[in-house]
Amino acid sequence: MYLREFIEIAILHFLAVASPGPDFAVTARFSLAYGRRIGRWVAAGIGVGILLHVSYSLLGVTLIIHRYQWVYATLLLLGALYLGWLGWQAIRAKPRNDQPAAAAAAGDISRRKAFRIGFITNGLNVKATLFFMALFTAVISPSTPTLLKVGYGLYMAVATGLWFVILATLLTVPAFYQRIWHYGHWLDRIMGAFLLLLSIKLIVDWFAVIQVLVKD
Repeated sequence: MYLREFIEIAILHFLAVASPGPDFAVTARFSLAYGRRIGRWVAAGIGVGILLHVSYSLLGVTLIIHRYQWVYATLLLLGALYLGWLGWQAIRAKPRNDQPAAAAAAGDISRRKAFRIGFITNGLNVKATLFFMALFTAVISPSTPTLLKVGYGLYMAVATGLWFVILATLLTVPAFYQRIWHYGHWLDRIMGAFLLLLSIKLIVDWFAVIQVLVKD
Protein backbone atom coordinates (compact mmCIF):
# COMPACT_ATOMS: atom_id res chain seq x y z
CA MET A 1 0.00 0.00 0.00
CA TYR A 2 2.75 2.43 0.93
CA LEU A 3 4.73 1.65 -2.22
CA ARG A 4 1.72 2.58 -4.34
CA GLU A 5 1.28 5.74 -2.28
CA PHE A 6 4.94 6.67 -2.78
CA ILE A 7 4.72 6.12 -6.55
CA GLU A 8 1.66 8.38 -6.72
CA ILE A 9 3.50 11.05 -4.72
CA ALA A 10 6.62 10.77 -6.88
CA ILE A 11 4.61 11.18 -10.11
CA LEU A 12 2.60 14.14 -8.80
CA HIS A 13 5.73 15.75 -7.42
CA PHE A 14 7.59 15.39 -10.71
CA LEU A 15 4.71 16.98 -12.63
CA ALA A 16 4.56 19.86 -10.15
CA VAL A 17 8.33 20.50 -10.16
CA ALA A 18 8.70 20.20 -13.93
CA SER A 19 5.97 22.73 -14.69
CA PRO A 20 7.29 26.30 -15.18
CA GLY A 21 6.93 28.51 -12.14
CA PRO A 22 8.85 30.88 -9.88
CA ASP A 23 11.40 28.22 -8.87
CA PHE A 24 12.24 27.57 -12.52
CA ALA A 25 12.46 31.27 -13.37
CA VAL A 26 14.69 32.12 -10.40
CA THR A 27 17.04 29.17 -10.98
CA ALA A 28 17.36 30.03 -14.67
CA ARG A 29 17.85 33.73 -14.00
CA PHE A 30 20.61 33.35 -11.39
CA SER A 31 22.35 30.51 -13.25
CA LEU A 32 22.58 32.57 -16.43
CA ALA A 33 23.50 35.77 -14.61
CA TYR A 34 26.06 34.43 -12.10
CA GLY A 35 27.11 31.01 -13.31
CA ARG A 36 26.72 27.35 -12.46
CA ARG A 37 27.96 27.52 -8.86
CA ILE A 38 25.44 30.19 -7.86
CA GLY A 39 22.67 28.44 -9.79
CA ARG A 40 23.32 25.26 -7.83
CA TRP A 41 23.17 27.11 -4.52
CA VAL A 42 19.83 28.61 -5.53
CA ALA A 43 18.68 25.07 -6.40
CA ALA A 44 19.84 23.81 -3.00
CA GLY A 45 17.84 26.56 -1.30
CA ILE A 46 14.75 25.58 -3.27
CA GLY A 47 15.19 21.94 -2.25
CA VAL A 48 15.55 22.80 1.45
CA GLY A 49 12.53 25.11 1.12
CA ILE A 50 10.44 22.00 0.42
CA LEU A 51 11.11 20.90 4.00
CA LEU A 52 9.31 24.02 5.22
CA HIS A 53 6.14 22.94 3.42
CA VAL A 54 6.56 19.37 4.65
CA SER A 55 7.00 20.55 8.25
CA TYR A 56 3.85 22.64 8.43
CA SER A 57 1.92 19.94 6.58
CA LEU A 58 2.96 17.34 9.17
CA LEU A 59 2.03 19.74 11.98
CA GLY A 60 -1.41 20.31 10.51
CA VAL A 61 -0.81 23.96 9.69
CA THR A 62 -2.20 23.38 6.17
CA LEU A 63 -5.59 22.85 7.80
CA ILE A 64 -5.27 26.26 9.48
CA ILE A 65 -4.31 27.85 6.14
CA HIS A 66 -7.32 26.17 4.52
CA ARG A 67 -9.69 27.18 7.30
CA TYR A 68 -8.56 30.77 7.86
CA GLN A 69 -8.57 32.65 4.58
CA TRP A 70 -6.73 35.64 6.04
CA VAL A 71 -3.68 33.39 6.66
CA TYR A 72 -3.79 32.27 3.05
CA ALA A 73 -4.26 35.87 1.89
CA THR A 74 -1.18 36.95 3.88
CA LEU A 75 0.97 34.23 2.31
CA LEU A 76 -0.40 35.15 -1.10
CA LEU A 77 0.52 38.81 -0.70
CA LEU A 78 4.00 38.08 0.68
CA GLY A 79 4.70 35.73 -2.21
CA ALA A 80 3.45 38.27 -4.75
CA LEU A 81 5.57 41.08 -3.31
CA TYR A 82 8.72 38.94 -3.16
CA LEU A 83 8.33 37.69 -6.74
CA GLY A 84 7.62 41.25 -7.84
CA TRP A 85 10.83 42.44 -6.19
CA LEU A 86 12.87 39.68 -7.84
CA GLY A 87 11.24 40.42 -11.18
CA TRP A 88 11.95 44.14 -10.91
CA GLN A 89 15.61 43.43 -10.11
CA ALA A 90 15.89 41.12 -13.13
CA ILE A 91 14.09 43.36 -15.59
CA ARG A 92 16.60 46.15 -14.86
CA ALA A 93 19.55 43.95 -15.95
CA LYS A 94 22.22 45.79 -17.93
CA PRO A 95 24.33 44.53 -20.87
CA ARG A 96 27.48 42.61 -19.92
CA ASN A 97 30.84 43.53 -21.35
CA ASP A 98 33.00 41.13 -19.33
CA GLN A 99 33.37 37.36 -19.60
CA PRO A 100 31.48 34.77 -17.50
CA ALA A 101 34.60 33.77 -15.55
CA ALA A 102 35.39 37.39 -14.73
CA ALA A 103 31.85 38.04 -13.54
CA ALA A 104 31.92 34.96 -11.31
CA ALA A 105 35.28 35.96 -9.86
CA ALA A 106 33.93 39.41 -9.06
CA GLY A 107 31.68 37.82 -6.47
CA ASP A 108 28.50 39.65 -7.43
CA ILE A 109 26.47 37.38 -5.16
CA SER A 110 27.45 35.12 -2.27
CA ARG A 111 26.57 31.45 -1.92
CA ARG A 112 24.64 32.26 1.26
CA LYS A 113 22.54 34.87 -0.52
CA ALA A 114 21.92 32.51 -3.46
CA PHE A 115 20.77 29.78 -1.06
CA ARG A 116 18.56 32.25 0.80
CA ILE A 117 16.95 33.45 -2.44
CA GLY A 118 16.13 29.86 -3.44
CA PHE A 119 14.78 29.04 0.02
CA ILE A 120 12.54 32.12 0.27
CA THR A 121 11.31 31.73 -3.32
CA ASN A 122 10.10 28.21 -2.61
CA GLY A 123 8.95 28.99 0.93
CA LEU A 124 6.66 31.77 -0.33
CA ASN A 125 5.52 29.79 -3.37
CA VAL A 126 1.75 29.56 -2.94
CA LYS A 127 1.64 26.94 -5.69
CA ALA A 128 3.78 24.72 -3.44
CA THR A 129 1.55 25.49 -0.45
CA LEU A 130 -1.54 24.35 -2.35
CA PHE A 131 0.29 21.29 -3.68
CA PHE A 132 1.30 20.08 -0.22
CA MET A 133 -2.13 20.93 1.17
CA ALA A 134 -3.68 18.62 -1.43
CA LEU A 135 -0.96 16.00 -1.02
CA PHE A 136 -1.28 15.63 2.75
CA THR A 137 -5.08 15.73 2.76
CA ALA A 138 -6.07 13.81 -0.37
CA VAL A 139 -3.17 11.56 -1.42
CA ILE A 140 -1.35 10.55 1.76
CA SER A 141 -3.54 8.40 3.96
CA PRO A 142 -4.13 9.59 7.56
CA SER A 143 -3.04 6.11 8.68
CA THR A 144 0.39 6.46 7.04
CA PRO A 145 3.05 6.47 9.84
CA THR A 146 4.54 9.88 10.58
CA LEU A 147 8.06 8.54 10.01
CA LEU A 148 7.05 7.46 6.51
CA LYS A 149 5.55 10.89 5.82
CA VAL A 150 8.86 12.43 6.87
CA GLY A 151 10.56 10.07 4.42
CA TYR A 152 8.24 11.25 1.65
CA GLY A 153 9.15 14.82 2.50
CA LEU A 154 12.89 14.15 2.45
CA TYR A 155 12.54 12.44 -0.91
CA MET A 156 10.69 15.43 -2.38
CA ALA A 157 13.26 17.87 -0.98
CA VAL A 158 16.19 15.90 -2.46
CA ALA A 159 14.40 15.31 -5.78
CA THR A 160 13.50 19.00 -6.08
CA GLY A 161 17.04 20.12 -5.32
CA LEU A 162 18.50 17.65 -7.84
CA TRP A 163 16.04 18.72 -10.53
CA PHE A 164 17.05 22.35 -10.26
CA VAL A 165 20.75 21.49 -9.91
CA ILE A 166 20.43 19.66 -13.24
CA LEU A 167 18.66 22.70 -14.71
CA ALA A 168 21.43 25.03 -13.50
CA THR A 169 24.06 22.66 -14.90
CA LEU A 170 22.44 22.34 -18.33
CA LEU A 171 21.93 26.08 -18.66
CA THR A 172 25.62 26.67 -17.96
CA VAL A 173 27.17 24.10 -20.31
CA PRO A 174 30.31 26.02 -21.42
CA ALA A 175 29.65 26.06 -25.18
CA PHE A 176 26.08 27.25 -24.68
CA TYR A 177 26.90 29.58 -21.80
CA GLN A 178 29.71 31.38 -23.63
CA ARG A 179 27.48 31.93 -26.63
CA ILE A 180 24.53 33.45 -24.78
CA TRP A 181 26.51 35.35 -22.13
CA HIS A 182 26.49 38.73 -23.88
CA TYR A 183 22.76 38.40 -24.52
CA GLY A 184 22.12 37.35 -20.95
CA HIS A 185 20.61 40.68 -19.94
CA TRP A 186 17.75 40.01 -22.37
CA LEU A 187 17.19 36.60 -20.80
CA ASP A 188 17.27 38.28 -17.39
CA ARG A 189 14.63 40.72 -18.56
CA ILE A 190 12.45 37.94 -19.96
CA MET A 191 12.65 36.04 -16.67
CA GLY A 192 12.00 39.29 -14.83
CA ALA A 193 8.89 39.92 -16.92
CA PHE A 194 7.73 36.35 -16.21
CA LEU A 195 8.20 36.87 -12.46
CA LEU A 196 6.35 40.19 -12.61
CA LEU A 197 3.46 38.52 -14.42
CA LEU A 198 3.37 35.82 -11.73
CA SER A 199 3.39 38.56 -9.11
CA ILE A 200 0.48 40.37 -10.78
CA LYS A 201 -1.48 37.10 -11.02
CA LEU A 202 -0.96 36.49 -7.30
CA ILE A 203 -2.08 40.03 -6.49
CA VAL A 204 -5.25 39.50 -8.57
CA ASP A 205 -5.84 36.25 -6.64
CA TRP A 206 -5.20 38.15 -3.41
CA PHE A 207 -7.87 40.71 -4.26
CA ALA A 208 -10.30 37.87 -4.98
CA VAL A 209 -9.60 36.33 -1.54
CA ILE A 210 -9.98 39.74 0.13
CA GLN A 211 -13.35 40.25 -1.54
CA VAL A 212 -14.53 36.92 -0.16
CA LEU A 213 -13.30 37.88 3.32
CA VAL A 214 -15.08 41.23 3.17
CA LYS A 215 -18.35 39.58 2.12
CA ASP A 216 -18.08 37.09 4.97
